[in-house]
Amino acid sequence: MKKLIVLTLVLIGFVGCTKDDMLMPIVDKVPNELAINSVSGIKLESPFVTSQVAMNVKSEIAQTVTIKIFDISNRVVSKSTSDVKAGDNVLKVYTTALPSSAYRIGLYDSMGRELGITDFNKL
Repeated sequence: MKKLIVLTLVLIGFVGCTKDDMLMPIVDKVPNELAINSVSGIKLESPFVTSQVAMNVKSEIAQTVTIKIFDISNRVVSKSTSDVKAGDNVLKVYTTALPSSAYRIGLYDSMGRELGITDFNKL
């Protein structure tokens, strides 16, 4: 029994230390600072990020999208997928695992087409 408890705690530790960003839906109503006028795109609530930031992901149709974060060398440092509905989808992005630097975050459909891209600075 003790071995099972220790194994469970070790597995929880490994899962808790993964580098992937976590995307979480946060609201149904879009605040003015996250409004997007075009039919699709991505917009962050602030270009300066500490540990998390809200963003609006707007899509013409309900679909699975991929959100990639690129470092200053244009390498993908994080990649997540999320199911979005048609219209506005406000999500929270957690950036705790990223070192302080400049980043670009891009939104892509299931065919790999870019739907939007924007920059942010991790403080």
